[in-house]
Order: sequence, then C-alpha cells, then structure tokens
Amino acid sequence: MPINCSKCEKIPATVKRPKTGHAVCKTCFFEIFEEEIHETITRGKLFKRGEYVAIAASGGKDSTVLAYVMKTLNDRYDYGLKLVLLSIDEGITGYRDDSLESVKRNEKDYGIPLKILSYEDLYGWTMDRIVKAVPSVEYSRQALDRGATLLGVDKLVTGHNADDIAETVIMNVLRGDIARLQRCTNITTDSEGLIPRSKPFKYTYEKEIVMYAYFKKLDYFSTECIYSPNAYRGHVRAYLKDLETISPPVILDIIHSGECMRLKEEIKLPSQGLCQKCGYISSQAICKACVMLEGLNTGVPDLGVKKSSKVKEKIEKISIQCNGGGCNSMCNS
Repeated sequence: MPINCSKCEKIPATVKRPKTGHAVCKTCFFEIFEEEIHETITRGKLFKRGEYVAIAASGGKDSTVLAYVMKTLNDRYDYGLKLVLLSIDEGITGYRDDSLESVKRNEKDYGIPLKILSYEDLYGWTMDRIVKAVPSVEYSRQALDRGATLLGVDKLVTGHNADDIAETVIMNVLRGDIARLQRCTNITTDSEGLIPRSKPFKYTYEKEIVMYAYFKKLDYFSTECIYSPNAYRGHVRAYLKDLETISPPVILDIIHSGECMRLKEEIKLPSQGLCQKCGYISSQAICKACVMLEGLNTGVPDLGVKKSSKVKEKIEKISIQCNGGGCNSMCNS
C-alpha cells in the first residue's frame, strides 16, 4: 500500500530522504531541500545584499545543483546577489573539454554569466603537461582563488557537501592534523588577502544532491577526473558509507564533532602566513605550488615534491629573488 508524503500527507511518497529517512513526495522534497540550504545561508550569514558572488563550476553534480539552487534562492528571497559561474580549465584532454560544455549549457539554462580561466593562462602549463613532469600535484584550489581575484568578486561559493566535510574531519583525525581539524568544518574560510569561500551545502547529503539533480533533470557531467583518485580519501569515503548504512545521521554527527573541537590555550598551532610570491595561504615563505612551478620552469619538475637540501636551497633562492624584486610575473609585489 502506498505511503503518503510525511510532510503534505496528501500525495503518495516517492522519495525516502537519506538524511532523515522520511518518505516524501517530489514536490515536498524539492521544497525541503531548497529551504534547508536557504536556512544554512541565512544562519551562516554567508552573503550581504549587493555582493558579487562567484560559483565554482566544474560541470559536476555538486556545482551544477549549487548553481541552480543559488539562482533559485537568489530570485525567490531577493538576496540581491550578482552571480557569475567561474570555471577552471586545467587542460585535461578528454575530460575537462566535455565538462566545460556542461557548464556552458548551465550558463544558458540558468542565465548566469560564465568566466573560464585556464591553467595555461594562470600558470603557463596545462595539467596534462604538469602531470607528465610531476605525477602528483594539486593546483585547482589555488587556481579558483586566483580566478576569483581576477574577477573581482566579493565571495566564492563551492559545492562541498556534508559527505565531503565529514570525510575531511575523519582524515584530519587519522593524520593528527589539529590545525586543519579545527578549521575544516568552518562554513566560511576567510584569510587575509584572499576571497572568502563559503559552503552552502555544508549540511546537505551527497545522495540528496544526486536525487535533486535526477528529479529536476539537471544537465551535469558525471565522469570522474582521470587525475583525481585519492586512495586515502577513497578508504575514508568507503568507511563513512559503511557507517551511514548503520546510522544515517553519522555524517552530521561527525561534522558537529568537528565544530565542537576546542584546543587548550597552551596548544600552539603552526603559524599560517601568505606566500611571498603569489599571496596564497602558506606555512612556508614560498608556497608549494610556487616552488613546483619554479621547478617546472627551470627543469627541476620534482622540486617541492621531494624533501631534500636541494629543495631548501631552491626555496631560499626564490625567496631572495622575491625579496630583492627579481620575481617573475607571478609575484604580487
């Protein structure tokens, strides 16, 4: 016998929410999904009226649903935001080309302007060329910050969902990374000199994002990046999924545990400064990305990957050049 929606109690339920276990109809599911994100935005005070907000758009399910919901809520509740889609073209043959086509369709479907910046423009290298020289490297986060700065936006929003944040909490616990553990659950990250980042999906389950995209028939790209597999995070993700089958609220429970983390006053955390070359967050004088880029440009591609006296000497040399005004065009000074 069909079960009626637990919210409206009139229409037969068609969706069982992974987050709560409640059976609801599609109409009520859409309403609940959007209202929860609106509540996250308003409680977290993520935006101010009139702000220019960039939506990190990869073409995947999370960023596509984020763009759709941000547009919907901005219109419905009159946030007064100026929205723009920001995509980074890493230069990955057969992957990013296709995903960017999805983003371009989103631009037309949602009426949100799109800006695409490439690794070639930002760094002078494509990801395909970088990976050939350095098998393990990550620039995407920094590229988004650089892109947001070039656009002159006030805020940057990303599609990081509750599952992503819970995974990060567990990873930081296993690594004993107290500094990151304390800040990884922040809904907004705001560091000196950088565009503030916000996570409207902080309490939104990945499964519900997928369901929303499916029932709304949203256009997104579903192929995984060939350079993205991370064995460590993969194990943590599998562990979290096992826990979720036993207790669905475990994802939110882990996030709340991270939020409640407090350190004793006598505990000293590593100081976090800014890279002297690019101005990005770094615990070193020159960030790892700039060191790697220097290595790529000078024929020492593994610079910044291997720990050696040669790396230290190179970092010191870069630092001296930077302080002495001999930087390349990447330096902000």
